[in-house]
Amino acid sequence: MADSIHTVVTLSGGMDSTVCATLAVRELGAERVAALHISYGQRTEARELRAFGEICERLGIRRRLVVRNQALSQIGGSALTDTALAVPEAGPEIGTHVPVTYVPFRNAHFLSVAVSWAEVLGAGRIMIGAVAQDSSGYPDCRPEYYEAFNRLIAAGTRDGTIRIETPLIALRKMEIVKRGMELNAPFELTWSCYSREDSACGLCESCTLRRRAFEAARATDPIPYAASPIR
Repeated sequence: MADSIHTVVTLSGGMDSTVCATLAVRELGAERVAALHISYGQRTEARELRAFGEICERLGIRRRLVVRNQALSQIGGSALTDTALAVPEAGPEIGTHVPVTYVPFRNAHFLSVAVSWAEVLGAGRIMIGAVAQDSSGYPDCRPEYYEAFNRLIAAGTRDGTIRIETPLIALRKMEIVKRGMELNAPFELTWSCYSREDSACGLCESCTLRRRAFEAARATDPIPYAASPIR
């Protein structure tokens, strides 16, 4: 029933959001967690949607919502949504600038849907797997962004009590891998690659951050890669 839902998790199908979903299920039980997935015309849209479904099945999350956002792909301006822009290979400058894979103000679109759904479900919490320290320089992954969004929710919703939580935001990717392993998060079902859907490219910034994290955690990344890791 709707009034049994406590937390809405934004679940892209990637590593960070999967750890968030696993945290929520371990804390509350799957019956009190709802999972939201938004497709927005990204290159790996079908693969991410598949990951979302498989992760929900593994975690036992039955309450799900899949939304199609057409605005972000029509607006363009990102290598994730515009095939005229190449997805770059990672370099040593990861995190020092806003890369071409940044989708302008994407998380605001996602959170707006999550807040609307949370209001309808009677959920008081939204969890999102934003990471600041090891992110690729995305401005909508900073703590102050979510602090501001919570003020917006307080002013613009019926009761003003819904809160966004970012339990991973201060962790490094390696720490997220370790936390996920402690929780038995289904990393083998996740997808992080920006450019491919068959096997991960291993060369884009997302793949590189992920591979470095597993290496630093002295763990084996369970997904297949098409290229050798960047050193």
